[in-house]
Amino acid sequence: MRLILGSASPRRLDLLAQIGVTPDAIRPADIDETPRARELPRPYCARMALEKVQAVTAGEDEIVLCADTTVALGRRILGKPETAVQAAEFLMLLGGRRHSVITAVAVKRGAQVWTREVETAVKMKRLSDDELNGYLASDEWQGKAGAYGIQGRAGAFIPWIQGSFSAVVGLPLAETAVLLNAAGWRA
Repeated sequence: MRLILGSASPRRLDLLAQIGVTPDAIRPADIDETPRARELPRPYCARMALEKVQAVTAGEDEIVLCADTTVALGRRILGKPETAVQAAEFLMLLGGRRHSVITAVAVKRGAQVWTREVETAVKMKRLSDDELNGYLASDEWQGKAGAYGIQGRAGAFIPWIQGSFSAVVGLPLAETAVLLNAAGWRA
């Protein structure tokens, strides 16, 4: 069996390496990630992972792994900001509050698909103007749901999480290992 990672995320590749998993190929899924009108964060995230895994073409001897990470403040989805102004808006919204980070994982082998969603509660402290401007200037917010990556400089802004740290980074490792095992993948 060959393992295909349907993601261009270097963070997901690093996380897989932590559990001794090296994909045989990387084939990022190209899908429209626009939320539907009034779509709630958890169903949205699950739909994204499923659409991604279905969009990746695979042979009979290939297992495909895809994931999606969504930051949610209540019912609001905070996607990947397009500008520093939008990133600042997201970070100010999250400051001093708890929010959810949902990561959905989908694994496909042939016509069968296994899925799992992991939700982690995260609290971000209120950021000073200097902290906010310094983080924005670092450009670490780019390409990250909710405008931050807990594994980088923003880790200093997170005093508390309840749940899976690796899921907040982008891939819940324990759950991913179970799904890969269910699909018959062996390291």
